Amino acid sequence: MPEASRPSARDDVHALDPHTLRGLAHPIRMRLLAALRHHGPATASQLAERLGESSGATSYHLRQLATYGFVEDAPELGKGRERWWKAARQGTSLDRSLYTDSDPSTRTAVEVFLEELADSHAREVSTWVHSAIDWPVEWHGSANLSDYTLRLTPELTAEMNAEAHALIESYRERALPEDAENVAQVRVHLHALPQADD
Repeated sequence: MPEASRPSARDDVHALDPHTLRGLAHPIRMRLLAALRHHGPATASQLAERLGESSGATSYHLRQLATYGFVEDAPELGKGRERWWKAARQGTSLDRSLYTDSDPSTRTAVEVFLEELADSHAREVSTWVHSAIDWPVEWHGSANLSDYTLRLTPELTAEMNAEAHALIESYRERALPEDAENVAQVRVHLHALPQADD
């Protein structure tokens, strides 16, 4: 997703609280927000076509996202009655306290949020695997599907994640214009998941 769980060090990151989490934790809403973040402003009809949903459904969920502060109007793009939407912020952070919130509906929303985030990452990886042959050969060696198994404490894992996030953020400042040669939007996924020793 939605650059959906990185730390909120930047001011364009929406820090979730129990109320806004419950407003976002819906598969269509998360996909709508991701589409606006990745592809820029769009109308409900354009988003419906992109996501394979009805424009009535996308309109409803966009209004809900606006209620919770995730999207906003882009009136400078609209003509007549055409309503354009844009992401209000470019990232979302999930505080660890929400995992153990006393309200069961908040904990359920965390689960829905994380499941949709994982599904989104899986769709993006699958799309790359099935379309890699269509990309210029330079991209074949630069794309990456790596995994590692390390024995770490929670503190070392948090340190590793912070350093990885800082490194990735340093490349944001080096972003190239869209008309530069052989440039593409690159999605970076970072997963650090503890596993039982079976």
